Amino acid sequence: MSLINSIVSLINYSRLSQIDFFRKNPVEVQEGVLSELIEIAQNTSFGKKYGFSDVKDHNDFIQNVPVFDYTAFKYYIERVMNGEQNVIWPTEIKWFAKSSGTTADRSKYIPISRESLEDCHFRSGKDIFLIYADKYPETGVFHGKSLAIGGSTNINLNSENSYYGDLSAVLIKNLPFWTYFHRTPKEEISLIEDWDEKLDKIVNTTTSKNVTNLVGVPSWLLVLLNKVLDYTGKSNILEVWPNLELFVHGAVSFLPYQKMYEELIPSPKMTYLETYNASEGFFGIQDKFENREKDLLLMLDYGIYYEFIKLSDYLAGKMNAIPLSDVETGVNYAMLISTNGGLWRYLIGDTVKFTSRNPYKFKITGRTKHFINAFGEEVIIDNAQKAISFACEQTGARIREYTAAPVFFEKEPQGAHEWLFEFIKKPDDLKHFMDHLDRKLRELNSDYDAKRYKDITLGFPVYHELKDGTFYKWLKNKGKLGGQHKIPRLSNSREYIDQLLSL
Repeated sequence: MSLINSIVSLINYSRLSQIDFFRKNPVEVQEGVLSELIEIAQNTSFGKKYGFSDVKDHNDFIQNVPVFDYTAFKYYIERVMNGEQNVIWPTEIKWFAKSSGTTADRSKYIPISRESLEDCHFRSGKDIFLIYADKYPETGVFHGKSLAIGGSTNINLNSENSYYGDLSAVLIKNLPFWTYFHRTPKEEISLIEDWDEKLDKIVNTTTSKNVTNLVGVPSWLLVLLNKVLDYTGKSNILEVWPNLELFVHGAVSFLPYQKMYEELIPSPKMTYLETYNASEGFFGIQDKFENREKDLLLMLDYGIYYEFIKLSDYLAGKMNAIPLSDVETGVNYAMLISTNGGLWRYLIGDTVKFTSRNPYKFKITGRTKHFINAFGEEVIIDNAQKAISFACEQTGARIREYTAAPVFFEKEPQGAHEWLFEFIKKPDDLKHFMDHLDRKLRELNSDYDAKRYKDITLGFPVYHELKDGTFYKWLKNKGKLGGQHKIPRLSNSREYIDQLLSL
């Protein structure tokens, strides 16, 4: 074992013991997190308004503090962005992660405190590699460079002491100096705002490096890897970076991209490690690698307190939040978080389903606002991903991007779902592809199946193949290239799909 691997192993021992502790004592650890958050923030403006000094447990917490989405919480965030401190968190907050917007706002601005940087985002980055190194103690991942694509950062004009940017950019601007020796490209390239220029410079400066691991969103890394092959004239990525062994990915499902990556990186030793990170915090890490298990371990000691609302309750407007101790496996939940970044009982907008309670493991199933329920079918992203994967397996097709929304027929009593696809490899017969997709959706979702019965409520899906680059052009027109920007897979309105069809 090399010297650096030996040092990592020593560090591992202490941290893995802590992770093992919260695996075995999840409820106690979460209760401790809540108590600590409440105690630290009780003298903030928010803490005083909602009686934090009287909160002793989860029951007190839910009695005193309402559930917030971004629109409801924006008032407090704007106060901090304008320079006021001790509003939602007692230590200084001057960084904000710019995230995808809401119906009322083009963008969301998520507060990032020093504690959320150190104890959540940076700790998670260390944990990813410690967990990987524990599984593969002879790994060479620490002997080369980590390649990640960052976003861009800007000065927030509301306050000269307040800054915002994509989460990746905020993290890059605050990373410890020693990390610069282990990552590529340089900061000035990572933070270039023009996406096309950034990609070109990354390709020009990294192909000669010893890249051992990739970090990023599968869809955007795929664009980069194809540019690398075009630039070098090589047939696969291992001819460029022969020591590449790990891809840490998140933000979107890896399932639609898996076969493409396996062709680009033809190595049985390549590991794909899934994570669950967002502007609001870092929540889960894949800690097992056998049989391509993608269940995520819920990370319980990052200064985040979790609550969950059954998706069926959420869709009915019932905010009946429960603590981690009360969740059940196999149930879709909307997730609430309270954090050391000053978010309180905040609806993050994602849905999860627990696969285990000992330890607490889960899968990401979709978004609370990215679903189709125009006819009572309650189709979620998890259903769509599995159905598309099945259709691709049956027809040999490969999808680059897709989205779907409801369509209402003017002269017919029923509606349907309308799907837009951009293929890397087209099926021989798109109707045959849709037959498989529709049939799998009916198997996965009994509500969808009931609405499809004899086409009474839902007719056979409407479908279109888009020209190559249409989704890219749509994102570029909206100023959402790169970073953590992603295609909205499902929508209950036709806003996105009509824009794409117009292109």
